[in-house]
Amino acid sequence: MTADRPVLGILLMLGFCLIAPLADAIAKLIGNSVPIAEVVLVRFGLQALVLIPLIWWTGRSWRMGPRVLTLTFLRTLLHIVGIGAMFTALRYLPLADAVAIAFVMPFFMLLLGRYFLNEVVGPRRLVACSVGFAGTLLVVQPSFASVGWPALLPVLVAASFSLFMLVTRQIAKQTDPIGLQAVSGVIAVLLMVPLIFIDAGGDIAALVLLQTDAYYWGLLISIGLLGTLAHLLMTWSLRYAPSATLAPMQYLEIPFATVLGFFIFQDLPNQLASFGILLTILAGLYVIQGERANARRLVLQTDPPQAA
Repeated sequence: MTADRPVLGILLMLGFCLIAPLADAIAKLIGNSVPIAEVVLVRFGLQALVLIPLIWWTGRSWRMGPRVLTLTFLRTLLHIVGIGAMFTALRYLPLADAVAIAFVMPFFMLLLGRYFLNEVVGPRRLVACSVGFAGTLLVVQPSFASVGWPALLPVLVAASFSLFMLVTRQIAKQTDPIGLQAVSGVIAVLLMVPLIFIDAGGDIAALVLLQTDAYYWGLLISIGLLGTLAHLLMTWSLRYAPSATLAPMQYLEIPFATVLGFFIFQDLPNQLASFGILLTILAGLYVIQGERANARRLVLQTDPPQAA
């Protein structure tokens, strides 16, 4: 078992928040040209191809007991649903809008952490999440009327990834993160391939496989590599910090997504959105400072200074 180290967990989650929107931006670039099933299959296939040799090279173990393997299977299903829903949403919504709508997720996580993991959700964490969510609403103002049902897809993303992180927290300290991600990649491929071949006639557009050119293959590979790295960082973060602690940090995905949306898709946030970004960043910094203070108090309690 690994002891909680909240500051390290927060820093690892910060890496996830930097990389995940970049993978989403690339997925948006190819969203109307490559079927969702192909994107998801390549995403998880590369995860397995990269990590299995790494396991052999480093001598890591990816053996799992029945309970952990069952939870890993459930985790992989949730991961497929979440990624598939997000990639589909990006076909209809601007990058920052899709990310912002999905940020009902930290509230789901707080409730799940409180009632299923018995994690302490103090007023500071709740205030930080509330401030971060208020910033989210100011960054973008999603209009359900303008896009219809696809605007609900990020809510499905939020629900699936909240459960995904809950399951991850249950097994993160009992598994090696690289081994866990490798097994997840293999399971996802084993699930996706039969699904695609069931629709061999091409009746469902999302399940069709296309012969893409080198440009699209380069982008698909980038999604796979970036997604693998991002979720490794996320898995590591949950080894060291409770999900309720990490929830406010994830709001940092919003300003990162907004910046990418501007440079890649020419989506420029207005003054109200800029104020929202500031609120989001301040909420994240507040959590970091609070966790550092808690860590210092813990050290002093366990190892009080000796009198000279």
